[in-house]
Amino acid sequence: MKRIAVLTSGGDAPGMNAAVRAVVRKAIYEGLEVAGVMNGYQGLIDGKIELLQLGSVGDIIQRGGTILRSARCPEFLTAEGREKAVRQLKKHGVEGLVVIGGDGSFRGAFELSLLGIPSVCVPATIDNDINGTEFTIGFDTALNTVIDAIDKIRDTATSHERTFIVEVMGRDAGDLALWAGLAGGAETILIPEEQYDVDDIVKRLKSGTGRGKKHSIIIVAEGVMSANALAEIIKKKAGIETRVSVLGHIQRGGSPSARDRVIASQYGARAVEVLQEGRGSVAVGMKNHQVIDYKLQEVFEEMQKSNKMMYRLSKELSI
Repeated sequence: MKRIAVLTSGGDAPGMNAAVRAVVRKAIYEGLEVAGVMNGYQGLIDGKIELLQLGSVGDIIQRGGTILRSARCPEFLTAEGREKAVRQLKKHGVEGLVVIGGDGSFRGAFELSLLGIPSVCVPATIDNDINGTEFTIGFDTALNTVIDAIDKIRDTATSHERTFIVEVMGRDAGDLALWAGLAGGAETILIPEEQYDVDDIVKRLKSGTGRGKKHSIIIVAEGVMSANALAEIIKKKAGIETRVSVLGHIQRGGSPSARDRVIASQYGARAVEVLQEGRGSVAVGMKNHQVIDYKLQEVFEEMQKSNKMMYRLSKELSI
């Protein structure tokens, strides 16, 4: 193998640039040429592929987002689109591909592997919802962004003696809400993986008020319902006025944390090593604080499960 390529796809996550940097510099260190694909799978189809040098990834480890950019690509969902992508890779002499992104990006890489392009995936999504790895790039940074917001919201909630509902990202995964809720001392956490009872939420709110509690924080993952919808339900059920804060895309931005920079560097370097070993259709990740790689098919077998012990602990500590 003489030349590989790297692309970022899906929603951006803090640490993607650190992963790109690691892929490029590890590849050059190993004597490989490395090309960058602009705008994800759309750029792959359009042939937006250019060779990268050491200086191409200088001064990016601390930057959020992705210098390779990302884009939606409905065309890649078709067989014709994927065949175009393969032709472009072969035209540019690319023999292996590193894909940095989430579940949808992984599925695209799997299809390319079936078409003869060895592809290795690096998990980068703030949702932390990739099966087979304990942590994805971007999760830690987003988590700290949410916690910082909760701390600030709690200040005003205390001052005005109010209940605030904070909506966080996560789609069908509740890790961001669960970890942030536990770290931020939230009284109630709603995540997609666990059933909830509105009557129990109301009971907990009233119990807190009864013992003199002046404010409460409720964290709801967007995959459960919107914070505004929950606010209406609580008002109807208990007559309690709440205030809503939807954090939105602020969770995706910002300089990556030290942890995200480190795991991004480890994942990117390992992806290059896997390609050098002649393997494709592989994902890299972390288990028990060790960088691992495993078959890409395992990612699709089931969703990453929530930590039930952590969820139970959050309820025990918020009495």
